Amino acid sequence: MFLLRRPGRAHIDEFIRACRRDTFSYSEVGATREGVVPAGYVSDHTRTRIGAGAVAFGRACRALARWEMLSTGWVEPFYPPSPIEPGTAVGILVNHLGFWSLNSSRVVYTLDERTGATHCRGFAYGTLSEHAECGEERFSVEWNHDDDAVWYDLFSFSRPRHPLARLGYPITRRLQKRFARDSHAVMSRASSLAGGANS
Repeated sequence: MFLLRRPGRAHIDEFIRACRRDTFSYSEVGATREGVVPAGYVSDHTRTRIGAGAVAFGRACRALARWEMLSTGWVEPFYPPSPIEPGTAVGILVNHLGFWSLNSSRVVYTLDERTGATHCRGFAYGTLSEHAECGEERFSVEWNHDDDAVWYDLFSFSRPRHPLARLGYPITRRLQKRFARDSHAVMSRASSLAGGANS
Protein backbone atom coordinates (compact mmCIF):
# COMPACT_ATOMS: atom_id res chain seq x y z
CA MET A 1 0.00 0.00 0.00
CA PHE A 2 1.59 3.28 -1.17
CA LEU A 3 0.65 6.51 0.64
CA LEU A 4 1.39 10.20 0.17
CA ARG A 5 1.62 10.82 3.92
CA ARG A 6 2.49 8.86 7.01
CA PRO A 7 -0.56 6.87 8.16
CA GLY A 8 -1.92 7.31 11.68
CA ARG A 9 -1.77 4.55 14.27
CA ALA A 10 -5.47 3.69 13.87
CA HIS A 11 -4.91 3.13 10.14
CA ILE A 12 -1.87 0.94 10.85
CA ASP A 13 -3.71 -1.10 13.50
CA GLU A 14 -6.59 -1.77 11.10
CA PHE A 15 -4.08 -2.75 8.42
CA ILE A 16 -2.46 -5.29 10.77
CA ARG A 17 -5.87 -6.72 11.75
CA ALA A 18 -6.60 -7.25 8.05
CA CYS A 19 -3.19 -8.92 7.63
CA ARG A 20 -4.29 -11.73 9.93
CA ARG A 21 -6.84 -12.80 7.31
CA ASP A 22 -4.46 -12.33 4.38
CA THR A 23 -2.62 -15.02 2.41
CA PHE A 24 1.01 -15.41 1.40
CA SER A 25 1.80 -13.80 -1.95
CA TYR A 26 4.25 -16.54 -3.02
CA SER A 27 4.14 -20.34 -3.15
CA GLU A 28 7.66 -21.19 -1.91
CA VAL A 29 6.81 -20.64 1.76
CA GLY A 30 9.64 -21.75 4.06
CA ALA A 31 12.35 -21.96 1.38
CA THR A 32 14.76 -19.75 3.38
CA ARG A 33 15.04 -22.45 6.07
CA GLU A 34 17.31 -24.47 3.77
CA GLY A 35 18.87 -21.43 2.11
CA VAL A 36 17.02 -22.15 -1.13
CA VAL A 37 16.51 -19.42 -3.74
CA PRO A 38 13.51 -20.32 -5.91
CA ALA A 39 13.67 -19.70 -9.64
CA GLY A 40 12.63 -16.21 -10.68
CA TYR A 41 13.77 -14.46 -7.49
CA VAL A 42 16.76 -12.31 -6.59
CA SER A 43 18.55 -13.29 -3.40
CA ASP A 44 20.43 -11.22 -0.85
CA HIS A 45 22.65 -12.70 1.85
CA THR A 46 24.68 -10.59 4.26
CA ARG A 47 26.52 -11.68 7.38
CA THR A 48 28.33 -9.62 10.01
CA ARG A 49 30.24 -10.49 13.15
CA ILE A 50 28.53 -8.40 15.83
CA GLY A 51 30.26 -9.53 19.02
CA ALA A 52 31.52 -12.43 21.08
CA GLY A 53 30.25 -14.56 23.93
CA ALA A 54 27.04 -15.37 25.73
CA VAL A 55 26.23 -11.79 26.71
CA ALA A 56 26.44 -10.48 23.14
CA PHE A 57 24.41 -13.44 21.89
CA GLY A 58 21.73 -12.83 24.51
CA ARG A 59 21.50 -9.14 23.67
CA ALA A 60 21.25 -9.87 19.95
CA CYS A 61 18.52 -12.47 20.52
CA ARG A 62 16.53 -10.00 22.62
CA ALA A 63 16.92 -7.39 19.87
CA LEU A 64 15.46 -9.85 17.35
CA ALA A 65 12.56 -10.59 19.71
CA ARG A 66 11.82 -6.84 19.86
CA TRP A 67 12.01 -6.49 16.04
CA GLU A 68 14.88 -4.01 16.45
CA MET A 69 16.58 -5.17 13.24
CA LEU A 70 13.71 -3.50 11.34
CA SER A 71 13.91 -0.20 13.24
CA THR A 72 16.34 1.65 10.99
CA GLY A 73 14.86 5.15 11.17
CA TRP A 74 13.28 4.98 7.72
CA VAL A 75 11.79 1.50 8.24
CA GLU A 76 9.48 0.91 11.21
CA PRO A 77 7.82 -2.35 12.32
CA PHE A 78 4.35 -2.61 13.85
CA TYR A 79 3.66 -5.91 15.59
CA PRO A 80 1.54 -7.47 18.34
CA PRO A 81 2.86 -7.40 21.94
CA SER A 82 3.35 -11.15 21.99
CA PRO A 83 6.22 -13.59 21.33
CA ILE A 84 7.28 -14.09 17.73
CA GLU A 85 5.77 -17.35 16.48
CA PRO A 86 4.52 -18.80 13.19
CA GLY A 87 1.40 -16.96 12.10
CA THR A 88 2.31 -13.62 13.70
CA ALA A 89 1.41 -10.77 11.33
CA VAL A 90 3.52 -7.63 11.14
CA GLY A 91 3.19 -4.34 9.29
CA ILE A 92 6.32 -2.64 7.95
CA LEU A 93 6.14 1.10 7.33
CA VAL A 94 8.77 2.49 4.93
CA ASN A 95 9.60 6.11 4.16
CA HIS A 96 10.53 6.32 0.47
CA LEU A 97 12.01 9.78 -0.07
CA GLY A 98 8.79 11.72 0.42
CA PHE A 99 6.11 9.05 0.26
CA TRP A 100 5.29 5.98 2.33
CA SER A 101 4.49 2.33 1.88
CA LEU A 102 2.80 0.04 4.39
CA ASN A 103 3.61 -3.63 3.80
CA SER A 104 2.29 -6.85 5.31
CA SER A 105 4.22 -9.99 6.27
CA ARG A 106 3.66 -13.07 8.43
CA VAL A 107 6.12 -15.17 10.43
CA VAL A 108 6.68 -18.50 8.65
CA TYR A 109 8.91 -20.31 11.16
CA THR A 110 11.20 -19.71 14.12
CA LEU A 111 14.70 -21.04 14.78
CA ASP A 112 16.34 -22.26 17.98
CA GLU A 113 18.86 -24.83 16.81
CA ARG A 114 22.14 -26.24 18.04
CA THR A 115 24.35 -27.82 15.40
CA GLY A 116 27.73 -28.93 16.64
CA ALA A 117 29.32 -25.90 18.29
CA THR A 118 26.84 -23.41 16.83
CA HIS A 119 23.66 -22.10 18.46
CA CYS A 120 21.30 -20.30 16.04
CA ARG A 121 18.16 -18.36 16.91
CA GLY A 122 15.87 -16.33 14.68
CA PHE A 123 12.86 -16.45 12.40
CA ALA A 124 11.65 -15.83 8.87
CA TYR A 125 8.65 -13.98 7.57
CA GLY A 126 6.97 -14.04 4.19
CA THR A 127 5.13 -11.37 2.24
CA LEU A 128 1.34 -11.19 2.14
CA SER A 129 -0.81 -9.73 -0.62
CA GLU A 130 -0.52 -6.18 0.79
CA HIS A 131 3.23 -5.99 0.19
CA ALA A 132 5.06 -4.21 -2.63
CA GLU A 133 7.48 -7.14 -2.90
CA CYS A 134 7.01 -10.89 -3.06
CA GLY A 135 9.27 -13.29 -1.15
CA GLU A 136 10.72 -14.28 2.19
CA GLU A 137 13.33 -12.97 4.62
CA ARG A 138 15.21 -14.78 7.41
CA PHE A 139 16.79 -12.99 10.37
CA SER A 140 19.12 -15.02 12.58
CA VAL A 141 21.84 -14.72 15.21
CA GLU A 142 24.51 -17.40 15.57
CA TRP A 143 26.97 -18.07 18.38
CA ASN A 144 29.92 -20.33 17.58
CA HIS A 145 31.25 -21.81 20.81
CA ASP A 146 34.56 -22.80 19.20
CA ASP A 147 35.74 -19.22 18.61
CA ASP A 148 33.02 -17.44 20.68
CA ALA A 149 31.98 -15.32 17.68
CA VAL A 150 28.43 -13.98 17.40
CA TRP A 151 27.09 -13.35 13.90
CA TYR A 152 24.00 -11.64 12.50
CA ASP A 153 22.78 -13.27 9.29
CA LEU A 154 20.21 -11.82 6.91
CA PHE A 155 19.01 -13.93 3.98
CA SER A 156 16.16 -13.22 1.59
CA PHE A 157 14.71 -13.83 -1.83
CA SER A 158 12.35 -11.41 -3.50
CA ARG A 159 10.90 -9.98 -6.66
CA PRO A 160 8.75 -6.87 -7.20
CA ARG A 161 4.99 -7.41 -7.01
CA HIS A 162 3.33 -3.99 -7.05
CA PRO A 163 3.46 -2.11 -10.40
CA LEU A 164 5.29 0.81 -8.76
CA ALA A 165 7.89 -1.58 -7.33
CA ARG A 166 8.42 -3.06 -10.78
CA LEU A 167 8.61 0.36 -12.41
CA GLY A 168 11.14 1.61 -9.87
CA TYR A 169 13.05 -1.66 -9.52
CA PRO A 170 16.56 -0.11 -9.60
CA ILE A 171 15.51 2.14 -6.71
CA THR A 172 13.94 -0.84 -4.94
CA ARG A 173 17.24 -2.73 -5.15
CA ARG A 174 19.16 0.23 -3.72
CA LEU A 175 16.70 0.41 -0.82
CA GLN A 176 17.07 -3.32 -0.19
CA LYS A 177 20.86 -2.96 -0.03
CA ARG A 178 20.51 0.06 2.24
CA PHE A 179 18.17 -1.85 4.54
CA ALA A 180 20.67 -4.70 4.87
CA ARG A 181 23.47 -2.27 5.82
CA ASP A 182 21.28 -0.42 8.32
CA SER A 183 19.87 -3.61 9.83
CA HIS A 184 23.38 -4.96 10.43
CA ALA A 185 24.37 -1.65 12.05
CA VAL A 186 21.34 -1.82 14.37
CA MET A 187 22.18 -5.36 15.43
CA SER A 188 25.84 -4.49 15.98
CA ARG A 189 24.80 -1.70 18.35
CA ALA A 190 22.25 -3.93 20.09
CA SER A 191 24.84 -6.60 20.89
CA SER A 192 27.40 -4.11 22.22
CA LEU A 193 27.77 -2.98 25.84
CA ALA A 194 26.33 0.45 25.01
CA GLY A 195 23.42 -0.99 23.03
CA GLY A 196 22.60 -3.57 25.69
CA ALA A 197 23.11 -1.51 28.81
CA ASN A 198 19.37 -1.42 29.55
CA SER A 199 18.64 -4.99 28.54
